Amino acid sequence: MTATDTLAATPIALVGLGKIAIDQHHPSILKSGAFRLAATVSRNAGLKGIPAHRTLAALIATQPEVTAVALCTPPQVRHAMACEALEAGLDVMLEKPPGATIAEVEALIDLAAARGRVLFATWHSRFAAGVPAAKAWLAGRQILRGTITWREDVRRWHPGQRWIWQAGGLGVFDPGINALSILTEILPAPLRLTGAELEFPENQETPIAARLSYLTGAAPIAADFDFRQEGPQSWAMEFETDDGVLSLADGGATVSAGGQNLSQGEALGSEYDGLYARFARLIATRTSEVDLSPLKHVADAFMLGRRLTTDPFIE
Repeated sequence: MTATDTLAATPIALVGLGKIAIDQHHPSILKSGAFRLAATVSRNAGLKGIPAHRTLAALIATQPEVTAVALCTPPQVRHAMACEALEAGLDVMLEKPPGATIAEVEALIDLAAARGRVLFATWHSRFAAGVPAAKAWLAGRQILRGTITWREDVRRWHPGQRWIWQAGGLGVFDPGINALSILTEILPAPLRLTGAELEFPENQETPIAARLSYLTGAAPIAADFDFRQEGPQSWAMEFETDDGVLSLADGGATVSAGGQNLSQGEALGSEYDGLYARFARLIATRTSEVDLSPLKHVADAFMLGRRLTTDPFIE
Protein backbone atom coordinates (compact mmCIF):
# COMPACT_ATOMS: atom_id res chain seq x y z
CA MET A 1 0.00 0.00 0.00
CA THR A 2 1.40 3.39 -0.97
CA ALA A 3 1.29 6.54 1.15
CA THR A 4 -1.49 7.87 -1.08
CA ASP A 5 -3.47 4.65 -0.63
CA THR A 6 -3.04 4.89 3.14
CA LEU A 7 -4.42 8.43 3.19
CA ALA A 8 -7.40 7.41 1.05
CA ALA A 9 -8.16 4.27 3.05
CA THR A 10 -11.10 4.36 5.47
CA PRO A 11 -9.89 4.42 9.10
CA ILE A 12 -11.62 1.48 10.79
CA ALA A 13 -11.65 0.13 14.34
CA LEU A 14 -11.95 -3.50 15.39
CA VAL A 15 -14.35 -3.78 18.31
CA GLY A 16 -13.82 -7.05 20.15
CA LEU A 17 -10.55 -8.95 19.80
CA GLY A 18 -11.57 -12.57 20.10
CA LYS A 19 -10.51 -15.46 17.90
CA ILE A 20 -12.46 -14.41 14.80
CA ALA A 21 -11.13 -10.84 14.93
CA ILE A 22 -7.52 -11.96 15.30
CA ASP A 23 -7.64 -14.87 12.86
CA GLN A 24 -9.79 -13.33 10.12
CA HIS A 25 -10.66 -9.63 10.40
CA HIS A 26 -7.20 -8.33 11.26
CA PRO A 27 -5.36 -10.06 8.37
CA SER A 28 -8.02 -9.01 5.86
CA ILE A 29 -7.89 -5.38 6.97
CA LEU A 30 -4.10 -5.42 6.63
CA LYS A 31 -4.42 -6.74 3.07
CA SER A 32 -7.17 -4.32 2.11
CA GLY A 33 -6.27 -1.16 0.28
CA ALA A 34 -9.67 0.26 1.19
CA PHE A 35 -9.23 0.23 4.98
CA ARG A 36 -6.62 1.23 7.53
CA LEU A 37 -6.76 -0.30 11.01
CA ALA A 38 -6.78 2.83 13.16
CA ALA A 39 -7.85 1.50 16.55
CA THR A 40 -9.08 -1.44 18.60
CA VAL A 41 -11.68 -1.66 21.36
CA SER A 42 -11.40 -4.41 23.94
CA ARG A 43 -11.56 -4.69 27.71
CA ASN A 44 -8.50 -6.94 27.94
CA ALA A 45 -6.64 -7.17 24.62
CA GLY A 46 -4.85 -5.05 22.04
CA LEU A 47 -2.68 -5.19 18.93
CA LYS A 48 0.91 -3.99 18.92
CA GLY A 49 1.29 -0.52 17.45
CA ILE A 50 -2.46 0.15 17.21
CA PRO A 51 -4.21 2.66 19.53
CA ALA A 52 -6.32 0.67 22.00
CA HIS A 53 -9.45 1.63 23.93
CA ARG A 54 -11.43 -0.19 26.58
CA THR A 55 -14.78 1.21 25.44
CA LEU A 56 -16.42 2.37 22.25
CA ALA A 57 -17.15 5.70 23.94
CA ALA A 58 -13.43 6.25 24.51
CA LEU A 59 -12.71 5.53 20.84
CA ILE A 60 -15.39 7.98 19.70
CA ALA A 61 -14.15 10.69 22.07
CA THR A 62 -10.44 10.46 21.24
CA GLN A 63 -10.22 9.33 17.59
CA PRO A 64 -12.75 11.29 15.54
CA GLU A 65 -10.91 10.32 12.35
CA VAL A 66 -12.28 6.77 12.67
CA THR A 67 -15.37 6.54 10.45
CA ALA A 68 -16.13 2.81 10.49
CA VAL A 69 -16.17 -0.07 12.96
CA ALA A 70 -16.25 -3.85 12.64
CA LEU A 71 -18.18 -5.27 15.59
CA CYS A 72 -16.75 -8.67 16.50
CA THR A 73 -18.19 -8.95 19.99
CA PRO A 74 -20.56 -11.77 21.04
CA PRO A 75 -24.07 -11.17 19.63
CA GLN A 76 -25.64 -10.68 23.06
CA VAL A 77 -23.92 -7.29 23.53
CA ARG A 78 -23.65 -6.16 19.93
CA HIS A 79 -26.93 -4.25 19.60
CA ALA A 80 -26.06 -1.59 22.17
CA MET A 81 -22.63 -1.08 20.61
CA ALA A 82 -24.07 -0.85 17.11
CA CYS A 83 -26.57 1.78 18.29
CA GLU A 84 -23.78 3.76 19.93
CA ALA A 85 -21.65 3.63 16.78
CA LEU A 86 -24.49 4.60 14.43
CA GLU A 87 -25.56 7.46 16.69
CA ALA A 88 -21.95 8.71 16.61
CA GLY A 89 -21.98 8.76 12.80
CA LEU A 90 -19.95 5.61 12.16
CA ASP A 91 -20.53 3.03 9.43
CA VAL A 92 -20.94 -0.42 10.95
CA MET A 93 -19.98 -3.95 9.93
CA LEU A 94 -21.64 -6.70 11.99
CA GLU A 95 -19.94 -10.06 12.41
CA LYS A 96 -22.36 -12.96 12.04
CA PRO A 97 -24.88 -13.50 13.45
CA PRO A 98 -25.84 -9.82 13.19
CA GLY A 99 -27.63 -9.88 16.53
CA ALA A 100 -29.22 -11.97 19.24
CA THR A 101 -32.74 -11.35 17.88
CA ILE A 102 -34.36 -10.43 14.59
CA ALA A 103 -36.17 -7.43 16.07
CA GLU A 104 -32.98 -5.80 17.34
CA VAL A 105 -31.34 -6.02 13.91
CA GLU A 106 -34.45 -4.58 12.27
CA ALA A 107 -34.16 -1.67 14.72
CA LEU A 108 -30.55 -1.18 13.60
CA ILE A 109 -31.66 -1.06 9.97
CA ASP A 110 -34.06 1.76 10.81
CA LEU A 111 -31.45 3.62 12.88
CA ALA A 112 -28.81 3.38 10.15
CA ALA A 113 -31.26 4.74 7.60
CA ALA A 114 -32.29 7.57 9.91
CA ARG A 115 -28.67 8.56 10.56
CA GLY A 116 -27.54 8.10 6.95
CA ARG A 117 -24.98 5.46 7.90
CA VAL A 118 -23.97 2.18 6.22
CA LEU A 119 -24.94 -1.04 8.01
CA PHE A 120 -23.48 -4.30 6.72
CA ALA A 121 -24.60 -7.63 8.20
CA THR A 122 -21.93 -10.09 7.09
CA TRP A 123 -22.26 -13.72 6.06
CA HIS A 124 -18.69 -14.77 5.41
CA SER A 125 -19.52 -18.24 4.06
CA ARG A 126 -21.29 -16.64 1.10
CA PHE A 127 -17.84 -15.44 0.00
CA ALA A 128 -16.39 -18.95 -0.16
CA ALA A 129 -14.78 -19.70 -3.52
CA GLY A 130 -17.36 -22.18 -4.78
CA VAL A 131 -20.57 -20.42 -3.79
CA PRO A 132 -21.13 -18.27 -6.93
CA ALA A 133 -20.62 -21.28 -9.20
CA ALA A 134 -22.93 -23.45 -7.10
CA LYS A 135 -25.64 -20.82 -7.30
CA ALA A 136 -25.27 -20.50 -11.06
CA TRP A 137 -25.31 -24.30 -11.59
CA LEU A 138 -28.45 -24.84 -9.48
CA ALA A 139 -30.30 -21.94 -11.10
CA GLY A 140 -31.11 -23.89 -14.24
CA ARG A 141 -32.00 -27.21 -12.61
CA GLN A 142 -34.76 -28.77 -10.53
CA ILE A 143 -33.61 -29.88 -7.08
CA LEU A 144 -34.99 -33.28 -6.08
CA ARG A 145 -33.45 -33.56 -2.61
CA GLY A 146 -30.51 -32.33 -0.59
CA THR A 147 -28.43 -33.13 2.48
CA ILE A 148 -26.43 -30.76 4.68
CA THR A 149 -23.72 -32.04 7.05
CA TRP A 150 -22.19 -29.32 9.22
CA ARG A 151 -20.27 -30.99 12.04
CA GLU A 152 -17.29 -29.52 13.88
CA ASP A 153 -15.42 -29.67 17.18
CA VAL A 154 -16.53 -26.81 19.45
CA ARG A 155 -13.42 -27.24 21.62
CA ARG A 156 -11.24 -26.56 18.60
CA TRP A 157 -13.11 -23.59 17.12
CA HIS A 158 -14.58 -21.95 20.23
CA PRO A 159 -12.19 -22.67 23.09
CA GLY A 160 -13.25 -21.04 26.35
CA GLN A 161 -16.05 -19.05 24.70
CA ARG A 162 -18.75 -19.20 27.35
CA TRP A 163 -21.03 -16.82 25.42
CA ILE A 164 -21.79 -19.46 22.81
CA TRP A 165 -23.49 -21.61 25.47
CA GLN A 166 -25.51 -18.74 26.93
CA ALA A 167 -28.94 -17.63 25.72
CA GLY A 168 -28.46 -15.64 22.52
CA GLY A 169 -25.16 -17.36 21.72
CA LEU A 170 -26.83 -19.86 19.33
CA GLY A 171 -24.76 -22.92 20.31
CA VAL A 172 -24.35 -25.21 17.29
CA PHE A 173 -26.23 -22.68 15.17
CA ASP A 174 -23.19 -20.38 15.35
CA PRO A 175 -21.53 -22.57 12.68
CA GLY A 176 -24.87 -23.88 11.43
CA ILE A 177 -25.92 -20.39 10.38
CA ASN A 178 -22.97 -20.46 7.96
CA ALA A 179 -24.63 -23.39 6.20
CA LEU A 180 -27.95 -21.55 6.22
CA SER A 181 -26.31 -18.45 4.76
CA ILE A 182 -25.01 -20.55 1.85
CA LEU A 183 -28.35 -22.31 1.39
CA THR A 184 -30.31 -19.07 1.24
CA GLU A 185 -27.79 -17.73 -1.27
CA ILE A 186 -27.63 -20.64 -3.72
CA LEU A 187 -31.11 -22.19 -3.71
CA PRO A 188 -33.32 -21.04 -6.60
CA ALA A 189 -36.48 -21.36 -4.46
CA PRO A 190 -37.18 -20.26 -0.86
CA LEU A 191 -36.36 -22.55 2.07
CA ARG A 192 -38.99 -23.54 4.66
CA LEU A 193 -38.47 -25.45 7.91
CA THR A 194 -40.91 -28.34 8.48
CA GLY A 195 -39.42 -30.02 11.56
CA ALA A 196 -36.46 -29.93 13.96
CA GLU A 197 -34.87 -31.76 16.86
CA LEU A 198 -32.49 -29.77 19.06
CA GLU A 199 -30.15 -31.46 21.54
CA PHE A 200 -29.33 -29.35 24.60
CA PRO A 201 -26.63 -30.40 27.07
CA GLU A 202 -28.32 -30.57 30.46
CA ASN A 203 -25.97 -27.87 31.80
CA GLN A 204 -26.16 -25.40 28.88
CA GLU A 205 -28.68 -22.91 27.47
CA THR A 206 -28.04 -23.48 23.75
CA PRO A 207 -28.04 -26.66 21.62
CA ILE A 208 -25.01 -28.79 20.87
CA ALA A 209 -26.66 -30.54 17.92
CA ALA A 210 -29.63 -30.07 15.59
CA ARG A 211 -31.41 -32.16 12.98
CA LEU A 212 -33.54 -30.10 10.63
CA SER A 213 -36.03 -30.88 7.87
CA TYR A 214 -36.69 -28.31 5.14
CA LEU A 215 -38.53 -27.97 1.88
CA THR A 216 -37.36 -25.89 -1.06
CA GLY A 217 -40.21 -26.06 -3.52
CA ALA A 218 -41.25 -29.71 -3.26
CA ALA A 219 -37.70 -30.95 -2.60
CA PRO A 220 -36.78 -32.16 0.91
CA ILE A 221 -33.55 -30.87 2.46
CA ALA A 222 -32.16 -32.65 5.55
CA ALA A 223 -29.59 -30.85 7.70
CA ASP A 224 -27.37 -32.27 10.45
CA PHE A 225 -25.51 -29.78 12.68
CA ASP A 226 -23.28 -31.07 15.46
CA PHE A 227 -20.63 -29.55 17.77
CA ARG A 228 -19.22 -32.93 18.86
CA GLN A 229 -17.26 -33.86 15.75
CA GLU A 230 -13.76 -35.17 16.40
CA GLY A 231 -11.09 -35.76 13.77
CA PRO A 232 -11.82 -34.39 10.28
CA GLN A 233 -14.40 -31.62 10.28
CA SER A 234 -17.43 -31.79 7.99
CA TRP A 235 -18.90 -28.78 6.21
CA ALA A 236 -20.64 -30.29 3.20
CA MET A 237 -23.79 -30.16 1.07
CA GLU A 238 -25.10 -32.39 -1.68
CA PHE A 239 -28.03 -31.73 -4.01
CA GLU A 240 -29.55 -34.28 -6.32
CA THR A 241 -31.15 -32.59 -9.32
CA ASP A 242 -32.89 -33.57 -12.55
CA ASP A 243 -29.51 -33.08 -14.25
CA GLY A 244 -26.94 -34.61 -11.92
CA VAL A 245 -25.53 -34.06 -8.45
CA LEU A 246 -23.89 -30.95 -7.06
CA SER A 247 -21.51 -31.43 -4.13
CA LEU A 248 -20.14 -28.70 -1.89
CA ALA A 249 -17.29 -29.35 0.54
CA ASP A 250 -14.95 -27.43 2.86
CA GLY A 251 -17.66 -24.92 3.76
CA GLY A 252 -18.12 -23.86 0.14
CA ALA A 253 -14.46 -23.64 -0.81
CA THR A 254 -14.84 -26.53 -3.27
CA VAL A 255 -17.87 -27.34 -5.41
CA SER A 256 -18.21 -30.00 -8.08
CA ALA A 257 -20.90 -31.33 -10.41
CA GLY A 258 -20.74 -34.16 -12.89
CA GLY A 259 -17.13 -34.83 -11.94
CA GLN A 260 -16.13 -31.26 -12.80
CA ASN A 261 -14.62 -28.84 -10.27
CA LEU A 262 -16.62 -25.62 -10.38
CA SER A 263 -14.71 -23.72 -7.68
CA GLN A 264 -12.99 -20.45 -8.49
CA GLY A 265 -10.10 -21.25 -6.20
CA GLU A 266 -7.73 -19.09 -4.20
CA ALA A 267 -7.80 -16.24 -6.72
CA LEU A 268 -10.79 -14.88 -4.82
CA GLY A 269 -8.80 -14.55 -1.61
CA SER A 270 -10.22 -15.43 1.78
CA GLU A 271 -13.89 -15.13 2.67
CA TYR A 272 -13.08 -12.13 4.89
CA ASP A 273 -11.15 -10.44 2.10
CA GLY A 274 -14.43 -10.59 0.20
CA LEU A 275 -16.33 -9.13 3.14
CA TYR A 276 -14.06 -6.10 3.36
CA ALA A 277 -14.18 -5.56 -0.41
CA ARG A 278 -17.98 -5.58 -0.18
CA PHE A 279 -17.97 -3.21 2.82
CA ALA A 280 -15.76 -0.80 0.89
CA ARG A 281 -18.22 -0.79 -2.04
CA LEU A 282 -21.16 -0.24 0.30
CA ILE A 283 -19.39 2.71 1.92
CA ALA A 284 -18.52 4.17 -1.48
CA THR A 285 -22.15 3.96 -2.62
CA ARG A 286 -23.63 4.79 0.82
CA THR A 287 -25.70 1.60 0.70
CA SER A 288 -26.61 -0.76 3.55
CA GLU A 289 -26.84 -4.53 3.15
CA VAL A 290 -28.69 -6.55 5.80
CA ASP A 291 -30.10 -9.94 4.81
CA LEU A 292 -31.86 -11.50 7.79
CA SER A 293 -32.91 -14.76 6.11
CA PRO A 294 -30.24 -17.00 7.77
CA LEU A 295 -31.11 -15.61 11.22
CA LYS A 296 -34.83 -16.10 10.55
CA HIS A 297 -34.21 -19.78 9.82
CA VAL A 298 -32.39 -20.15 13.14
CA ALA A 299 -35.29 -18.47 14.91
CA ASP A 300 -37.68 -20.88 13.18
CA ALA A 301 -35.63 -23.82 14.44
CA PHE A 302 -35.91 -22.60 18.03
CA MET A 303 -39.65 -22.01 17.56
CA LEU A 304 -40.45 -25.32 15.89
CA GLY A 305 -37.71 -27.54 17.31
CA ARG A 306 -38.42 -30.40 19.69
CA ARG A 307 -36.08 -30.10 22.68
CA LEU A 308 -34.01 -33.14 23.65
CA THR A 309 -31.70 -33.21 26.68
CA THR A 310 -28.30 -34.82 26.32
CA ASP A 311 -25.11 -35.28 28.36
CA PRO A 312 -23.53 -32.24 30.03
CA PHE A 313 -20.92 -30.34 28.04
CA ILE A 314 -17.65 -29.97 29.94
CA GLU A 315 -14.86 -28.12 28.17
